[in-house]
This record gives sequence, structure tokens and C-alpha cells, in this order.
Amino acid sequence: MKAQMKAIVIREFGGPEVLRYEDVPMPEPGPGEVVFKVAAVSVNRTLDLIVRAGRYARPVQLPHVLGADPTGTITAIGDGVINRRVGDRVATSPRVKPPTATEGPLMLGVHVWGGYAQYVRVPATSTHLIPDGLDFPAATVVARHAPLAFNLLRDKARIQAGEWVLVMGAAGGLGSAGVQAAKYLGACIIAAAGADGRVDVAVRLGADFGVNYRTQDLTAEVRRLTDGRGVDVVFENIGDAELFPKAFASLARNGRLVTAGGHAGGLVPLDINRLYMSGITVMGSTVQTNADVDMCLKAAAEGRFDLVIDRILPLSEAALAHQLVADRAGLGKVLLVPED
Repeated sequence: MKAQMKAIVIREFGGPEVLRYEDVPMPEPGPGEVVFKVAAVSVNRTLDLIVRAGRYARPVQLPHVLGADPTGTITAIGDGVINRRVGDRVATSPRVKPPTATEGPLMLGVHVWGGYAQYVRVPATSTHLIPDGLDFPAATVVARHAPLAFNLLRDKARIQAGEWVLVMGAAGGLGSAGVQAAKYLGACIIAAAGADGRVDVAVRLGADFGVNYRTQDLTAEVRRLTDGRGVDVVFENIGDAELFPKAFASLARNGRLVTAGGHAGGLVPLDINRLYMSGITVMGSTVQTNADVDMCLKAAAEGRFDLVIDRILPLSEAALAHQLVADRAGLGKVLLVPED
């Protein structure tokens, strides 16, 4: 009889109640693959909650196991794997297969079974060694958001030292990484969030100024702080129909807006006249490189990247974790840890 493990299985789309704690077969590595024992995995609004609800933009096959960013210790390696060993501590990149000319990338926890389990199978090329001194929960949070934030700001927006950056949702997972990436690149940062406590978190992470966009006029505050000029870059990951135009209006001439999120719905008004008359560029991307992941893990191990973790729950309490994330009940990431 094949060995079994515990996993959170979805057999139908719906609310948190569809997350079932079940016995499933243990994975075995194929050629070029590794299996690792999961130590931690985070709960993500798009790649977990939206997928669970059946509202993801691409088809998801059931039954399914969520979890885009597990970390853990390798327990088995497949044929042809030469750069990983049993016992290696690894983090993962969500992409398990690159995009083609007609289809997007295959994602761990979306198109193949993910890390809401005691063990997970991934291509060896999707793993990254965790430096000494960095624990599994920290590595999970860093690998999930920091590489994308750096790629958006450094490679897409091409931030230069001294430029102004407005970070939206600045206390969230990607937003807090954006604050720190912008600071690392030498920018002057305005952190925008929807509550005073969330603004304070972003300022503690390195933002120079903070704006509560629920109680203050976002565009007016940005213009005031920049002496009427506006910001060079907007780092947007909310996609809110009311907030997006205000962030867009905060851009200076020849400004750039980069985005990789639409938690609030994603359908937003766009002032086309301002877009072309002010020479503004809007870029969306989910690209991150292996070098981005390795650099961010190293920076975190050296104490140059701060983490915002709300709480860590047992894997069996995945439904509660999803409800907490849906309710926006805390600050920082919610993590799941499989029980032995």
C-alpha cells in the first residue's frame, strides 16, 4: 500500500469550508524533481483564496491542493538531479513551468498540487537553498513577495536613486516588500494604506512618509509631499476602482506605474488623456528570476529585510487561516505549518 500523508484537499469550489484535511498518497519524485517535507507555507489572497473560490483567471482541476510557496527539507531526489541533496533546506518559486507563446506559466498550488501538505513534489529548478540563519517561516515570506517587488521596481520601473515612489497597500505582503525594495534602491517612499496602524508598519519598514487613503485625499497628499510635482513611480497591487485613479493622478510627467495585483477586483477607470499627454507608462508583470529569489533570501539572512508575519497556524486549521485573510483581521502574512 502506498504511503499516505496529510493534506488540505479541495474537491469543490466554495468558501473556507471546502478545505478538507485528508489522507492522500505521498508524492514520489520523477526525473528532475525533488520531494521535500513542508515546514511552512503562506496563505495568499489570489493564489489561494481566489483559486479556492473558483474565481481564478485560468482553469483549476479538481481535486486540488493549494500552496504556492512552501519551504522545507528535501527528503528524496529524482533521476538527473545533481544540484540538490537530501537534507537541503529549500524555498520554492511558484512557477514550475515557464510560459509559452499561447499560455501562461504553470503555477505550484494552482495547476499542480501545492504545499498545503506534509510533503510536496516540485522541479529541482524551482527550489532555492535557504541560507543559514534564516528559518522556514521567514524564508517562506521572503521568497513569496520580495523577488517580485525587486523585479517590478528595479527591472520594470527602473527606479533611480532619489526618485519618488508611492507604494499602495504598503503593509500587505507585496506592498511591504515594495517599500523595502524601493528603500534598497535609494528611492524616497510614500507609503499608502487603509488604516493608521498599517501606515505605521510601512513607515517602520523604511517609508519616508505615510498616507491613510481612507481618511486623507491621496492625490492631494502626494502632491503636497512632492511640492506639487508628483511621484516618479507608483507600485500598485490593489486594483481598487476608487483608489487606482487617485494613485494614477499622483504620477509626475513621464511617470511609471507597475502592478501585480487586483485584490479589490482589478477593474479600474483609466484616464487615457492623462496617460498619453503626460507620457505615463503602465506595466503589469509577475516575472521574477532565480537570481532575484537568491538575492532576497541572502538579504534576509543578513538582516537587511524585515518580515511582517501575523500568525502561524497548524495546517489542519487552513479554513480559519483563509477566513482571517479574507477578513483582513491582522497585519502581515498568515502561515500554515503541517503537523507531523
